[in-house]
Amino acid sequence: MNTVDLHVHSNKSDGSFTPSELVDMAIAKGLTAFALTDHDTTAGVKEAVAYGRKKGIEVIPGIEFSTEYYGKDIHIVGLFIDEDAPAFQEQIGNFVRAREERNEKMCARLAADGIDISYEKLLEAFPDCVITRGHYSRYLLDHGYVKSLPEAFDRYLGDNTKYFVPREKITPAQAVSLILAVKGIPVLAHPTLYHMGKDNLSSLVRHLKEAGLVALEAVYSTYSAGEERQMRQLAALWAVDFRRLRFSRKKQTRTGAWNRLWQAFYPGRYSDCPQEKKEGTVRCLKKYCLPT
Repeated sequence: MNTVDLHVHSNKSDGSFTPSELVDMAIAKGLTAFALTDHDTTAGVKEAVAYGRKKGIEVIPGIEFSTEYYGKDIHIVGLFIDEDAPAFQEQIGNFVRAREERNEKMCARLAADGIDISYEKLLEAFPDCVITRGHYSRYLLDHGYVKSLPEAFDRYLGDNTKYFVPREKITPAQAVSLILAVKGIPVLAHPTLYHMGKDNLSSLVRHLKEAGLVALEAVYSTYSAGEERQMRQLAALWAVDFRRLRFSRKKQTRTGAWNRLWQAFYPGRYSDCPQEKKEGTVRCLKKYCLPT
């Protein structure tokens, strides 16, 4: 069986390992492919893709955008992106600058309460990284200010602490549009972690489907069996057709992990669907027929 991981972070954002180390780990775990989806950056993609090609494993270029929806932090993953597109890199640069401004303010607030921290010290501790709150937590732990990473968030980094500084974010729909513009697959990341309630989450997925959302993460490491079942049902309810994306891409991209994704999403039609022969119907889950 081919096994892929479509949501992986390196130390270019809040992960613990370099892009090349992730390639070695993926091979050791028996994966046939994985997607590098660092937060708001593609800084590690080229390294991972090149090293993966050398080691014989496919690395899917990706990203994970942090967005805001009615006060909620919503993450949108992009898979198979053209990370070199100038407009895309310009937007990523804007995200990085917004993070830098937020980080300067957070460091100033922490330092004002006696914590020996600055943005420069964070960059020194975590070179060539997009600094996230995950880096703050490790810095505070390494310097003895907290005894655990959760404590760092509870006392210093959480949204409700006096040190937290929000940053300007795009909306989930804008992230979906950015990903589609570079021929990628937009995916709603770990929906259960938003604690939105069934109706609000369904409304979000419907809204994003209208914007072009292709998938959501129905399988995730922290899900319970019940949560996975609910996410699979939600994905089936609002499933969208990405054949148009698949066939709009260059021929060489329609192989490997891309085809494995396609086969996973579209194993075949439902033969008992009354509208099966209707033009434009891709698949049907009883009454939920999905037009192209």
